[in-house]
Amino acid sequence: MFRITARTVLELGSELISSDIIAFYELIKNGFDARTKNGVSIAFDIVMSRHALAKHLEKIARGGSLEGHKTELIDALDPKSSERSRKAFASAIAGATTHADLASKAQSALATCNNIAVSDTGKGMTLADLTGSFLVIGTPSRKREVEAALAAGVSETPYLGEKGIGRLSAMRLGEKLLVLTAQKEDTTLNILEIDWRAFGDINAMLDQIPVSPKKGAPKPSPEWSGTSIIVSDLTENWTEARVRQMAEYDFARLTDPFDDAALRPRVSITFNGERLSIPFMPRALLEAAHASVSGKYDIVEGRPKLTCTLEALDLGFEHPREKEIITLTLEDLQGAIIGKDGEIEDNALVTVGPFSFEAHWYNRRRLSKIEGIGEQRAVRELQEKWSGILLFRDRFRVFPYGEDEDDWLELDRRALRRSGYTLNKTQFVGRVNISRTANKMLVDQTNREGLRVTPEQNVLLQVLRYVVQDQLGRFMRDVERQYKNQKVDLSDAQAQVTKLEDRAKKAIRKLRRLTPPEGSEAVEDLEQALFEFSEFAAKARARIAEVEQESRQMIEMAGVGLMVEVVAHELARASENALKALDALKGTDVPEKLRGHFNTLRAEMKSVSKRVRVLDPLSISGRQRTEVFSLDELIRETIDAHEAQFARHRVSVKLDLPDRLLKVRAVKGMVVQILENLISNSIYWLDIRAAREPSFKPEIAISLESGPPTILFEDNGRGVAAENQEKIFKAFFSLRDTKRRRGLGLFIAREAAEHHGGKLYLDDAVNINTGRLHRFVLELPVGVQA
Repeated sequence: MFRITARTVLELGSELISSDIIAFYELIKNGFDARTKNGVSIAFDIVMSRHALAKHLEKIARGGSLEGHKTELIDALDPKSSERSRKAFASAIAGATTHADLASKAQSALATCNNIAVSDTGKGMTLADLTGSFLVIGTPSRKREVEAALAAGVSETPYLGEKGIGRLSAMRLGEKLLVLTAQKEDTTLNILEIDWRAFGDINAMLDQIPVSPKKGAPKPSPEWSGTSIIVSDLTENWTEARVRQMAEYDFARLTDPFDDAALRPRVSITFNGERLSIPFMPRALLEAAHASVSGKYDIVEGRPKLTCTLEALDLGFEHPREKEIITLTLEDLQGAIIGKDGEIEDNALVTVGPFSFEAHWYNRRRLSKIEGIGEQRAVRELQEKWSGILLFRDRFRVFPYGEDEDDWLELDRRALRRSGYTLNKTQFVGRVNISRTANKMLVDQTNREGLRVTPEQNVLLQVLRYVVQDQLGRFMRDVERQYKNQKVDLSDAQAQVTKLEDRAKKAIRKLRRLTPPEGSEAVEDLEQALFEFSEFAAKARARIAEVEQESRQMIEMAGVGLMVEVVAHELARASENALKALDALKGTDVPEKLRGHFNTLRAEMKSVSKRVRVLDPLSISGRQRTEVFSLDELIRETIDAHEAQFARHRVSVKLDLPDRLLKVRAVKGMVVQILENLISNSIYWLDIRAAREPSFKPEIAISLESGPPTILFEDNGRGVAAENQEKIFKAFFSLRDTKRRRGLGLFIAREAAEHHGGKLYLDDAVNINTGRLHRFVLELPVGVQA
């Protein structure tokens, strides 16, 4: 049988309650769990700060008039503190006979008179409750009720706390604890006094420290019920400035500040009788955001569904209010959140439970005056004050998410590597809402430093990172590409300029005939101006063409980069297998094994050789060169280059190619790029399905038609939801896991198709088995057929 030393209680308190705000948070939750009728009040009664007393003690130590020091101490007491505390302090030091005695009595008086009272008007506690519950660390009573509620499927938890350690919060604030409590049926107060220093005896066992409740004075009124936790001998230096700062920041974020102020749980703070304001978040600040994302993660008939709305309100250039809705179902979430490596079980996508979120993004340089808030500086300070994406459970804060030093969504780390819009955590104001009953597996760590690491916690983090980091950033860049520095349409500019030049030349000739000799110089100036205008227009067209060419090359380089990454992966994998094959040769002289290992090595190197050869037409020079080639032969070559990969992933490929060669005049490298991206896409989603269905047989079907030349590419993987039919072609939109998430493959493939005047799209045909879209169509114009 274990025995517990008394100092274990002190260790528990210091380890589990990590900060003052956590201590207040636990005591406040206890008040609401007691069903308080008027909220929870926190009253600071501070006759003098510890730092102020220390200065007086220095003077006392230097000697001088004893009575003079007493007078100075009493004069230094805060007149706004309670009269009871000031009188108690004065009475305590009045009998001091020496300077040392005065110093000692002043310290003792301050420890007794300075106090913090956390009070509620809940149901209160009886003497039996104090003995059987309050004094039992880890009491199971609330936990039993919470678990019963979870089992019954109720929508709200009966208690915010359930671990039975919240009472240790008082230890964080001060050395002495006084509990005054009563239920409605009681006639007197029930009192419990604890001096935590008594538990510091290293030789004492826990049961050797006498602590017992007792009856006290009559209640304030016959109907009164509630509890006051009064902490004295405070461990921190409490001043009005410090408490006001905590009210402005910590207490303001203790309950959900996005809620209507009238509906928020009521918490009041007073310092020496003066009420301190706990601010609420003004809606005008949220309405001034430059972009936002909001959404919810639901469990519908046992299947997860993520829906989020992205909005671009003012990105710093002319654009309409843009809005995009993204919906991801089970199949998409398996690919984007869990991925191929399977580090999280699929079931965690369901057991994580439903949650909602919203995040508002601000370009701090562009914040300006807001009616009702103030000038630019005030708006920036307000945004900074509320910055961070906070996590709330049942409307109460889950720490430390959203703190200045906490980057739980890895926004700052990703921002350092991202060009364009930087999504730093200080640029966001946001919240995530979970609940105890709906999110049973999202449980606080015992020390209140975040959620326990579980598969469900991992799902929550990955979903939020996907939405905020990837999708919002991608959406903002997409709006920028669409509206900022829009491409100039020069399709008929040359004809327009030529027509205007002809008209101007005719007018000048007519002017020359009608103008007297003295005006000839002016006509010549007009002719020169026309010439300079024509030259300027030609240079402008040339520069625009150069810019478009540079943009095209950037896209092409990105495409080559993706392909190099794929081939590098294949080369690394083949090299590893080759080394394994060579290692297996050590210590054996069996010819059959030798031949077998060398055959494996040869096959791997042959695969890499084919993949490297495919890269040749993908070079920038190769991609730009138009040539005549056989489209069906190119398809066969590309498929052959993936032979080892298809074998490794057990993918069977069905080709339906015409009997006669179908020759086209096109950029060979760009067509290869399209096929490579479609294959890479298919392999990922075929693997995702194969990992979940043991009997599944992965297949890719490619057919080729003429008039116009058309490639149909289809697989039997997970398919694409109809609502994402166009989104998958947008730059940086991806449904792959974080390790493989690029979002450029299909974007580049479509760009390559459009370069030829063709189209790459996802066909509307719905697969009867999956209810999703599976068939990609590459349609080239009739004119490319040779």
